[in-house]
Amino acid sequence: MRGRGIVIVGCRGRMGAMLCRRGRDAGLDMRGVDVPLDAAVLAPACADAALAILCVPAAVFAGVAATIRGHLPATAILADITSVKVQPLRQMEELWPGPVVGTHPLFGPATPDADGLPVTITPGRTAREEDTALVEAFFRALGCATFRATADEHDRAMARIQNMNFITNLAYFALLAGQEDLLPYITPSFRRRLHAAEKMLTEDGSMFTGLFEANPYSHEAVRQYRKMLNVAAAGDIELLCRRAQWWWKK
Repeated sequence: MRGRGIVIVGCRGRMGAMLCRRGRDAGLDMRGVDVPLDAAVLAPACADAALAILCVPAAVFAGVAATIRGHLPATAILADITSVKVQPLRQMEELWPGPVVGTHPLFGPATPDADGLPVTITPGRTAREEDTALVEAFFRALGCATFRATADEHDRAMARIQNMNFITNLAYFALLAGQEDLLPYITPSFRRRLHAAEKMLTEDGSMFTGLFEANPYSHEAVRQYRKMLNVAAAGDIELLCRRAQWWWKK
């Protein structure tokens, strides 16, 4: 990756800033741009760039991609870091005739720097092997470990891991909201769950709502979860316990 220009679009956001910092620490040619995305900023940053990575919210994703495309070399790879892949890949491929590669770092900006942090790579239809390999090389230069998946494989997995974590916490705390008679009964385990869910449901609530809505497999995951609740409602708790214990038997 050395000698290859890498543009981080949204460099003042938490993830964009983290990628810029780690890239510079690795000796890479990092170029950060952020709003206002006018020609005076984009032209020098995008000139001879090999890779442009969109680090922007899903709500403005397509608009930002449309803004920068006229400044990128035809050979540049357009990539993203969103937590959903089917829709962003489609949007990028509609807007950019060159190679498109989706990525998803499976960690947040506050994660301590460490080697081996996982990143999913989802090649688009227009990506050649060398394009995908270059994106992998970028993340490996940052010390990350990459693995490949299709966009559908990724979104099915994230609907069950990320989105169900969000929606089950949301429904649980919404169910109990306003019941002040419960306050004297709060246990340490409840308090731990309350603390763990706080940032997700307050500071990041809008972001996770958008990711839930953008993922085409979210509602399928909710229906599967509802089946588990029906098993509980029927009184088959032992069955659920045996099934859940799979996580600790690995």
